[in-house]
Amino acid sequence: MSTDAEFADARHIPPIPPQPPRRPAPAGAPTPMPEPDGDPQTAVLRRVPADPSVPAPGAPAAPAAPAAHPVPPRPTVPPPAAGAQPPARPDRAPAAPAGPATPPPPPTGRPTTFRDTAAFHLANSHGLWSDTRARGAGSGTDAPPAPRNPAPAGPPAAPGSEPPAPPAGFPPQPSWPTTTPPPPGVAPTVGAPGRRPSALRPSPRLLGAAACLVLGIGLIGGAAAGGWFTDEADAAPPTAEATFAKGREVWHNTPVDRLFPRTVTGLAAGPGGADRTWTRIAVSPDSGCGHAYDPKLATALTRAGCVRLLRATYADATRSGVITVGAQITKADRPGMMALNTRFSTKDLGTRTDHLPLPYAAKGTPAEDFGRAQRASWTVRILTDIPVVVYAVSGFADGRTVTEPQPAEAAVRPGATTAPAESGLGHDAKGLADRVGTDFRKAAGSSTQTTEAPS
Repeated sequence: MSTDAEFADARHIPPIPPQPPRRPAPAGAPTPMPEPDGDPQTAVLRRVPADPSVPAPGAPAAPAAPAAHPVPPRPTVPPPAAGAQPPARPDRAPAAPAGPATPPPPPTGRPTTFRDTAAFHLANSHGLWSDTRARGAGSGTDAPPAPRNPAPAGPPAAPGSEPPAPPAGFPPQPSWPTTTPPPPGVAPTVGAPGRRPSALRPSPRLLGAAACLVLGIGLIGGAAAGGWFTDEADAAPPTAEATFAKGREVWHNTPVDRLFPRTVTGLAAGPGGADRTWTRIAVSPDSGCGHAYDPKLATALTRAGCVRLLRATYADATRSGVITVGAQITKADRPGMMALNTRFSTKDLGTRTDHLPLPYAAKGTPAEDFGRAQRASWTVRILTDIPVVVYAVSGFADGRTVTEPQPAEAAVRPGATTAPAESGLGHDAKGLADRVGTDFRKAAGSSTQTTEAPS
């Protein structure tokens, strides 16, 4: 900020001091021209006469002039008499009365000491254009606000005297208004600083929703973890006791098509490694075990007990051979089934011709003439992992009589030349007994392979 801009107002221009008294000029003397240094506001330049002997450049030569006359001397005016005043000049202010000159009073509202520097103006005019509080209304308090810039240090005031007034060049700066908190029970006004509005505090409804959300996430996570553990428990292999107990219930919990499939394919199950196919032609209703065996075989199985007997009859692809497959659900426990298997294996009860199972000859089927005399080969299996006895008996479909039946394990041996061996009836009995025993094990959830010796 410049000095001219600060003092542009005519009220702040200090008056010009009066002209000091001049010495009166002698009487008759001409009035001298004012010296340039005598007038602080006007600078007068004297006219320098041109030299007539030197022509102006580019002007035609002037004719020779007559002899120049000497310049007349400057007239002298006698100084005015003592005590006379010089005539007043129109461009001058009226002279002040004689007397001691007194300095004009300092301008109101400005410091006594004039500081014409840019730093001074910037330091003292910053509050006038940057602090909007000084232009607005006051804070409403009666106490005068403290100045923003402290007054320079000076000598302390004398005791009993009034405190010094602030400098005139510094306008009063209001302090920041202080807001007192409202009394208890009074809601704060909108926009009043100091107290946090209650809208920012979580409401009980929001807290309840957050609690419900956390509880729901916990329940979902618990259910997922429980399902995961349950799936792992289901994927784990069941115990032997659980499998044995479940094997006793498969006969009424499993569809018949899973225990006795409609079509059974035996890969390399025929003579010479040929594939065999058997088709189910009849299924017997579940019943007791009294009429399913020869008397001696029934006596040998009596120790295990009988819960239910399931039977089905199959025919080979040529319908020249028929096979009855049965499954007896026993009442024995695991040690009882193992003891029964040991007894059949050590005493060869399954290979004796007086221990044969009876066929199921369904009326109106190719097995209609399948009776006791047509039995050509058989096998009996005592399962030890589930309480089931599986057997199979095969014969000719045309009703021919077989005088020398042969156990399936002997008929499937290479080089056997008996009628059951060459016709493949031994392979049919063995293949279907293996397949039905596997289906019962799968239905009970057992993965145990056949470890018992065929009887």
